[in-house]
Amino acid sequence: MIPHAQFASRSEFDAAIAQALDQAGAEWVVLAGFMRVLTPEFLKKFQRRVLNIHPALLPAFPGVHAQKKAFEYGVKVAGCTVHFVDEGVDSGPIIAQRAVAVLDDDNADTLEKRILEQEHLLYVDVLRWLAADRIRWEQGPVKEPRSRFCRHDHSLL
Repeated sequence: MIPHAQFASRSEFDAAIAQALDQAGAEWVVLAGFMRVLTPEFLKKFQRRVLNIHPALLPAFPGVHAQKKAFEYGVKVAGCTVHFVDEGVDSGPIIAQRAVAVLDDDNADTLEKRILEQEHLLYVDVLRWLAADRIRWEQGPVKEPRSRFCRHDHSLL
């Protein structure tokens, strides 16, 4: 673990992370709960090889507290998104999404728990695609691979 508080700047922290990843031989960076915006220098080093998961159906509700924002807005369908990371906040090309119906008896906490369950399932699917070399960021939107590795359940129930 590399505590960010030990560094005077975000750039220094990201450089230390990049160095550790290089030393480990990392080819991809897979974020989960990182909650920090990466510097352009870091993203250039791992260009088009950084993934993130977000607890909303992007492009709606980027940033923190996405589930709560969606619930308070009154959406009928929420969900999660796995996307490539670019220099914006939750603005990179979408790889895959999973929808979660907002139930009549939901509150922000119950919705958050149900979205988290789907995040775990969706990220595993996407990482399987990645391991099988079935996804890459080229031009335009990312096409969702159809393979024996993924479970396509687009129902809302």
